[in-house]
Amino acid sequence: MIERPNVEALLAGPLGQWLQHQTQVRAEAKEKSNKRYVIGAFIVLPVLAVLWFGPSFDVELKAIASALIAGAAWAWGYAPRAKAMKETKRGINSAIAEALGLTYQMDFQPGHGFDLAKRYALLPSYDRSNFEDLWSGNLGPRAFTLHEAHLEEERGSGKNRHYVTVFRGAILTITFDRRFHGTTKLERADKHRSWFGGAKDSIKLDGQELEFVDMVHPEFADRFSVWSDDQVEARYLIHPAYVERVLEVEQAFNGKDVRTLFNGGEMVICVETENMFESGSLDANEDRARVTRCVDQFMTLVGLCEALNEPKR
Repeated sequence: MIERPNVEALLAGPLGQWLQHQTQVRAEAKEKSNKRYVIGAFIVLPVLAVLWFGPSFDVELKAIASALIAGAAWAWGYAPRAKAMKETKRGINSAIAEALGLTYQMDFQPGHGFDLAKRYALLPSYDRSNFEDLWSGNLGPRAFTLHEAHLEEERGSGKNRHYVTVFRGAILTITFDRRFHGTTKLERADKHRSWFGGAKDSIKLDGQELEFVDMVHPEFADRFSVWSDDQVEARYLIHPAYVERVLEVEQAFNGKDVRTLFNGGEMVICVETENMFESGSLDANEDRARVTRCVDQFMTLVGLCEALNEPKR
């Protein structure tokens, strides 16, 4: 089990010294940002006045142009603040990861766990993606990765084309102490319904046919569906205590629609959550609280991931 980092010790060490320096960096970023906002206002307001009270043309085009101009000015003004907060977040989370014996990356490309989640439909189809906050290393003898994903799908056409969030949350991958004989998937019971009500007899994912596993517990069947190509192993892996722990993942992060996959020697968990590990702030007075919150979030997730691994029975 990973030991919880001591927040006071972290802030008394190199992280605290670095944050003291970062206080000045953040103050300069706010000052630079405010200057940009003033410059932007002097430029944008006359342009918008000419746009709306000058030559007459389509009102909808005026509104679109106004939004684009104002948005560009706001983004230019906010950029120094965003950079300072990103640097602060990277420094805090990297220090926490080092204390945990893990590695932290803010920018990365998702790996094997995300690929499995896509192949076995733990994640919806999407057209645009963004990833952040990759934590990786070992939980005792087991390899572990955790990262956040924001997936969007393009909807509409022409002027009505826009992107809609189809998944925002955490994706965890943890190795088990043994390889599985088959592939087993746990998801909410409202997926893969048949024309006549109830679950389908089987589904095909990544070229594999997974059959519906009839779990005898009626309350379980009302909430979850299990699919597998090994019925005996599926019933062994997904038992009442396991389901309770899965639900704890949702509760711990105010999440929803958790789903899991057992494949090879790995378990993948996807849960929709709010944005986590946001330790960066422009206000130095918030640093202690944000470091504590980030440690709390990560340690809760570590504990649940270890509990979700196969117990000795």
